[in-house]
Amino acid sequence: MYIYIYLICIYFQLEEGKIYKMAKDAAAVISPESYPMVGGDGDHSYAKNSRYQREVVDAAKEILYEAISNKLDLKSLGLIEASKTFQLADLGCSVGPNTFIAVQNIIEAVELKYQAEAQHHQDPSSALEFQVFFNDHIGNDFNVLFRSLPPSRKYFAAGVPGSFHGRLFSKSSLHVVHSSNALHWLSKVPKDIVDSKSPAWNKESIYCTGYVKEVAEAYAAQFKNDMDSFLNARAQELVPGGLMVIVLPNLPNGVPMSDSSEGKIYDFLGSCLVDIAKMGLIPEEKVESFNFPIYYPTAKEFLGIIERNGSFSIEKMEILSNPAILNMKFSAEFVTSNIRAVFEGIIKEHFGSELVDQIFSHFTKNFAENAFILEDIKDQKKDNSFFLLKRIVN
Repeated sequence: MYIYIYLICIYFQLEEGKIYKMAKDAAAVISPESYPMVGGDGDHSYAKNSRYQREVVDAAKEILYEAISNKLDLKSLGLIEASKTFQLADLGCSVGPNTFIAVQNIIEAVELKYQAEAQHHQDPSSALEFQVFFNDHIGNDFNVLFRSLPPSRKYFAAGVPGSFHGRLFSKSSLHVVHSSNALHWLSKVPKDIVDSKSPAWNKESIYCTGYVKEVAEAYAAQFKNDMDSFLNARAQELVPGGLMVIVLPNLPNGVPMSDSSEGKIYDFLGSCLVDIAKMGLIPEEKVESFNFPIYYPTAKEFLGIIERNGSFSIEKMEILSNPAILNMKFSAEFVTSNIRAVFEGIIKEHFGSELVDQIFSHFTKNFAENAFILEDIKDQKKDNSFFLLKRIVN
């Protein structure tokens, strides 16, 4: 009898071990790669090196106001007759301050809409309360984010760590979702592009240049899968009739990524990594296996994914225009700081923290010695587009 019980215990321990391993393996498959922006408030922090992203948020402000005024139906959402909390999420918030500006723009637009509609209500003096959820990967510097919250804000704030490629909120709990300069980040690097036996092996570059068909197809497939997951998650979290505002960097039709300003910078960074490998500081195989998990689609490509998903109607799409971006002053130091604020995490993970300073120092030096690149990158050949989606009422 005792032997029988003992054997049963051993069996369940073994099975439990198998179950744990299966769960661990499954988590490894579905867990997204996480390389958040540089935290803190130092010289290389995202907080101090995201002026370009700020200009994009500013460029979307007037279009955002118009979109919410015309497309947000507070009455059908039950926010006029009953006193409810308006719930808003910003996905890919990073550490600020741009997320606060975007959120404030949305709240001001909703308040104007509410005041216009509530004047016909029996209690026009009642005001909406706002709950804002700031989301980013678990490695994001939420301490800096919340230390930087505007003291005069008109909303309650909460942090929601996790990947926006999956569910983050309860069903039908959000009225508006916003995401700016974030959805071009993939959940992972496509596996085929780091496989030396695959025709999609991206040995010669660190991103999707757009020139190698198999590489482009692998990146595009990963983007589609990620966007399907993203849209399916938001379709459950948004109330029917709720809005989703997306500001996304995208390529014009027929323009390969390598012709864009970012592409030229990434090419230059890739050449610097090759130089450092030739110095014997890192193995060539390390450079050959290094790729950014980012993909810039065309607007048509992105809209096609939304249409096929079927959960959202496309209410508006507009290319943003902002002369301030074109008039920004570029220098080798400026470009390095901006690139480092975004990509330091992934470079540190792949090449080791001890080489980060040397990699970016080499990048700055070489960039400064090739002044023609500074002029070349001003011709962006890349768009930032505004998309307004509405959750379809089933």
